[in-house]
Amino acid sequence: MRNYKILILGASYGSLLATKLLLAGHTVKMICLPAEAELFNKEGAIVRMPVKGREGLVEIRSRELPGKLSAGGPDSANPADYDLIALAMQEPQYRSPGVRELLDKIAKSRVPCMSIMNMPPLPYLKRIPGLDAEACRDCFADASVWDSFDPKTLTLCSPDPQAFRPPEEKINVLQVRLPTNFKAARFDSDAHTAILRQLAADIDAIRFDPGDGKKIELPVKLKVHESVFVPLAKWAMLISGNYRCVQKDEMRPIKDAVHSDLAASRAVYAWVVKLCVALGADEKDLVPFEKYANAALSLGSPSSAARALAAGAPNIERVDRLVKTVAAQKGMQLAAVDETVALVDGWLEKNRKKAA
Repeated sequence: MRNYKILILGASYGSLLATKLLLAGHTVKMICLPAEAELFNKEGAIVRMPVKGREGLVEIRSRELPGKLSAGGPDSANPADYDLIALAMQEPQYRSPGVRELLDKIAKSRVPCMSIMNMPPLPYLKRIPGLDAEACRDCFADASVWDSFDPKTLTLCSPDPQAFRPPEEKINVLQVRLPTNFKAARFDSDAHTAILRQLAADIDAIRFDPGDGKKIELPVKLKVHESVFVPLAKWAMLISGNYRCVQKDEMRPIKDAVHSDLAASRAVYAWVVKLCVALGADEKDLVPFEKYANAALSLGSPSSAARALAAGAPNIERVDRLVKTVAAQKGMQLAAVDETVALVDGWLEKNRKKAA
């Protein structure tokens, strides 16, 4: 088996993908904050996840896995040294000092790069036929950070698994709440796509001993799809669930955003699915509403975007604004989506005034 070297920007969500790659024996470097890097280098990453048919959570410690993990700041990595780079930070973070410069080096290295952000990077939008990506620039915190990329070397992976850092634990601990799969679109190049397919096969083959001598199959796989539209399946979930957590004066859990008025949620979901189909997606590549609504029952806290707004964030990923903008290009509009965008705008305005 070939040992791949993978660079991951972002250590929260990134540590879940990293752990799967380490289980498969690959070498991973994570780019993160100094306190995070110190802890990952000293104690490794700890990921806990539910496994079907088992009580409680299965704990996976990176120090005990066949792959090697290291961590450092943005100036500690040369992109050209890696076979694949994964972008696992929130979109507004890519404009921060140090990260911006590293992202530009990544773009110019032409090393294949897979984004696992909810917000598709601007160059990925250029891979979607008939979509005017340039007209979407103002949906990004700073669109200029993406300007050096060749869309052919960038792909998108839908971060469907739900995970969080338990507030009472150290920052190297990640807990998976919903152990679904990462769904990646292929790269333009067959050679780059072959790397993804190999990693997916390696992750699929993993059998893990949780300590009782019985090897088990772990959830959260990497699935590689031919269609550029498959990762956009997350849009309908984000717009009908995650962003509808945002209320005028408070945040509500994803479960309530979806289930307090199921008919309204279904209508928003169906509208976003219709938009994806209008762009060229095949409806069978998208997730049926019933399946999503059922998964949402286990999501008892507000989305990360809603929590960030409540905590005073002056910027968050604006998938809500992006979907509204792309829909307008197709002559589509929905009052419920306009209302969500206005609510998010209101919180950001308030947060920016406080921060000023």
